Amino acid sequence: MKNLTKNTIQILHLHLLVTLFFIGFVTNVNATIISSVRPIGFITEAIVSGVANTDILLPDGASPHTYSLKPSDLAKIKNADLIIWVGEDMEAFMPTVLKNVDDQKQIELMDIPEIETLLRTSRRDDNKQMVHDDHVHHHGEYDEHIWLSPKIAKIIAKSIHDKLVELYPNKAQLLDANLDEFITNLSETEQNIAKKLINVQNKGYFVFHDAYGYFESQFGLKNLGSFTINPAVQPGIQTVYAIQKELAEHQAACVFREPQFSPAVIKKLVNGTDVQIGELNPLGTGIPVKKDAYSRFLLALAQQLLDCLDKE
Repeated sequence: MKNLTKNTIQILHLHLLVTLFFIGFVTNVNATIISSVRPIGFITEAIVSGVANTDILLPDGASPHTYSLKPSDLAKIKNADLIIWVGEDMEAFMPTVLKNVDDQKQIELMDIPEIETLLRTSRRDDNKQMVHDDHVHHHGEYDEHIWLSPKIAKIIAKSIHDKLVELYPNKAQLLDANLDEFITNLSETEQNIAKKLINVQNKGYFVFHDAYGYFESQFGLKNLGSFTINPAVQPGIQTVYAIQKELAEHQAACVFREPQFSPAVIKKLVNGTDVQIGELNPLGTGIPVKKDAYSRFLLALAQQLLDCLDKE
């Protein structure tokens, strides 16, 4: 009888451990506050920290322009208290999914009036953007890479804060403190980046993706142009020649690729020139989602620019 009781207790203990593990697993998977892309998740985490769980829909390496939602993503969205996303031209997959989600449970950042006044057009009127193939993804009228603007990031943080105060009124004090800390740290980061980049403001460069305009405008950088190249398609000889000519004429110091672009394409473009190859990561791939992640993201971007532009 004693052995039976002992075995029963062991089995119950095992069941309890499994249950606790399962509850913890579900809690992590079904995060309360969902952000669509990683940099928005950085801002969200800074404000939500200590109040609720967060998660990010897009995995590292995925493009918001072409991502297809998985069943697990749909489950996260269904169970979320709040969904934060940029806009329909950035995340084309979101409007259909959010059709049945209460407007009070989502923030479409492009619809925030304070952000609308700061938007830049996605296609430059001065012909600095040159498209050399037919595989161009459409960004719409405005540049939706708004997370690359520290000024807009502060508005995003305030909007998330205000919505969360409605959702969690008993956590208002902590949310206020998180917002104050975020804005203070970000202001310090802006000053730090401005000092770092001041010596490379006159060094021209090309990027493949016209995504950095907000960041470049704030810190006075000299983007000479951008090319949209499908990494799956090698450019033809005429395309390579046209880009090389532009590089030579504009006396660029660097060409920046992004992690998804083939190095072979980049090497063809700079062959025969003195132009250096750099890499920019506009989605913060690999940066852990912590309270200070957004500042780390901006500092990493600044360092990526310096690593190429500051070479002698």
